[in-house]
Amino acid sequence: MRHSIIRGVAAAGALALAAGTLAACTSPADDDGKLVAFGPQGDNGSLKDNAFTQLLEEKFDIDFDWQTTTYDGSVAGEKRQVSLASGDYPDAYFLVPWVDAFSRSEVLKYGQQGVLVPLEDLIDEYAPNLKARFEEKPDWEQSVTAPDGHIYAITQWTECFHCSYPSKLWVNTTWLDKLGLEQPTTTEELREMLRAFKNDDPNGNGKADEVALSASSGEPVINYFMNAFTYAPYGSPSSPPPLVLDGGEVALTATSDGWREGLKYISSLADEGLIDTASFTQNGESLRALGDNAEAEILGAAAVLHPYEITTQDSPDGRDTHYDAVPPVKGPDGTQLATYRSPISSLGMFALTNKSTEEERIQAIKAIDFLVTDEGDRLGAMGPEGEAWVEAEPGDVALDPELEPTFKPLTYDETSNSSWRSMGQYWDSLEFRNSQVFPEEIYTPAGYERRLLEATNLYEPYAPDENVVFPSEKLWPNPDTSAEIAELQTNIATYITQAQAEFVTGQRDINDDGAWQAYIDDLNGLGVERYLELQQELYEAL
Repeated sequence: MRHSIIRGVAAAGALALAAGTLAACTSPADDDGKLVAFGPQGDNGSLKDNAFTQLLEEKFDIDFDWQTTTYDGSVAGEKRQVSLASGDYPDAYFLVPWVDAFSRSEVLKYGQQGVLVPLEDLIDEYAPNLKARFEEKPDWEQSVTAPDGHIYAITQWTECFHCSYPSKLWVNTTWLDKLGLEQPTTTEELREMLRAFKNDDPNGNGKADEVALSASSGEPVINYFMNAFTYAPYGSPSSPPPLVLDGGEVALTATSDGWREGLKYISSLADEGLIDTASFTQNGESLRALGDNAEAEILGAAAVLHPYEITTQDSPDGRDTHYDAVPPVKGPDGTQLATYRSPISSLGMFALTNKSTEEERIQAIKAIDFLVTDEGDRLGAMGPEGEAWVEAEPGDVALDPELEPTFKPLTYDETSNSSWRSMGQYWDSLEFRNSQVFPEEIYTPAGYERRLLEATNLYEPYAPDENVVFPSEKLWPNPDTSAEIAELQTNIATYITQAQAEFVTGQRDINDDGAWQAYIDDLNGLGVERYLELQQELYEAL
């Protein structure tokens, strides 16, 4: 697999000075011909000495002068913001989506202030590969083009197939075999399986220590189950409230009858102790500690993206091979869906500032143009041939057997300083990923990507209708309403997350009409109607 799966008083003070300071910084700085670049640096070596940095310097006559930060998102994000607020910002930003990338609001703000320079003319003249990628994936070009017609930042296009259906259920099939059970196909069969996991001592140690099902707060356990009642949009702790489209109208599905029925079912599982209530609060490390429990194998199932989230690979007792994906189960009315995640990212990874010279802009955009080629992606995000990958050989089988195999990823040395890793990963199409060579033995670390593909093949048939999926990742903020939307979104999403956990764990009675109405009234009091109105405006502006 690819090794890539605002706070602080000082920052606040600096940001308060931003508007005046930025206006004063409108000309290229005297940087002695060096491209002053901001980027995160790992503990495996410096960006200055990085082999891929040196390759770009030679290939495009670039002399990088790095301003570095760490991969700690809070630290990196604060340093990036302080650089902008103080006016001491670089010629270019090379960022990582999950560390310190620009939000849509920031891209638009700094672009319209003139701090980030438009890239479309540079792309037209000096980035033929990127232009071709935009033509190949028009949704990508649309997503990076601001409402004023300019492209101020380049985002990542990643068609990670197994990431496209993130809310999967991984079940301990050795326990199924021991108990003589089949994989569940309906919500009631799933209940019976979890009862057996909890009560029938599948680990055989004579103790009632089994945890039938668990998850982590970072991946909502609700989504897998909810899809048997109504569509559950992709979500995370930092995501917007669960929005869907209903005949072209933006709707909050968390107040629908189907959502309530889903909560009733999930709550009934929790009442029997079939869902670990720590799923709503524990982090990923705690979940894996449960799966790796030293005394006995105690975890029956987990709702997560992939099984290495719940067990360490190459576990001494082989338990990492015990979990297989169960397709979406069918609900009482026949609903059977899978949460879908778009390949579009709204986070800006690369941007040029008004400090850069014309020559530096040309050099930098040529580097990005190289990174969106298959060769550039291999070298930039993975590493050199022979170290990170080798060319396919006769007899090799691509991840998708219908594709011609291209290259074989190798086990990567995490101490190597040969690539930019996530900072260099702009292009990751389905064809690029699925033409790679992986072993056909899926229960080994080397064959893991194939295991994930086979699991995801079970989910793809249950993708939601595109007319239901709300394209939040495509929306651009309206500067006049963005602050209002942000406040409404935070308040509404936080309340929904808290209330759902309380309904499931019994702190609120999901079967009580009064309790449900109070929940809806509270949401209305938080401004749901206004929030939906503003989201509708942004959607119609696409």
